[in-house]
Amino acid sequence: MTTLALFGATGKTGRRVLDRALAEGFDVRALVRDPARLGVQHERLTVIRGDVLDAAAVDETVAGSDAVLSLFGHVKGSPASLQADGTRHIVAAMQRHGVSRIVSLSGGGLRAEQHDRPKAADRVMRLLLKTLAGDVLADAEAHLGVLRDSGLDWTIVRGPRLLETPGTGTYRVGWVGVGTGMQISRDDLADFILSQVEDRTYVHQLPFVSA
Repeated sequence: MTTLALFGATGKTGRRVLDRALAEGFDVRALVRDPARLGVQHERLTVIRGDVLDAAAVDETVAGSDAVLSLFGHVKGSPASLQADGTRHIVAAMQRHGVSRIVSLSGGGLRAEQHDRPKAADRVMRLLLKTLAGDVLADAEAHLGVLRDSGLDWTIVRGPRLLETPGTGTYRVGWVGVGTGMQISRDDLADFILSQVEDRTYVHQLPFVSA
């Protein structure tokens, strides 16, 4: 049975991934700051209390896992370098424990220079992101650098505007400005993220997923 180390399980997308992983028979080791916020108990779920910036807690979460899903993100009061620093701890733990597969979540503002063909609307959105949340974008770019230098089998999943509406069960996978849209249900995004545990099509790539 595949065991997943999950970071960001209490987030809106992370919780959907957790529910799907348990329903599909995965064992899950989830690192959460407040286990009470998780609101779920399951025989295949192991909850570790801690923070992604706590190297020991990260190491405990990764130990015994076969793949890592890194879905944590910035919240109010987060350090500017949260994603990069947390990813460094995760990568180090993966290297210690011989785990090679990691799927990380980011936004469409992160660029895949070789594949993206941003249209005018995409460029406007990126400009707004740099203006209003430049630290978050810089952190996402830094976390990409950490993964590129890691020697691991990484995939960074990018998405556009995330909707709380029910999933449709269908989505498009491409690149910014190339055969993709401007929004996606969190349900459908969660489906794609979980599919990447076994699917190696996008190793060392940044697929953009949309409705």
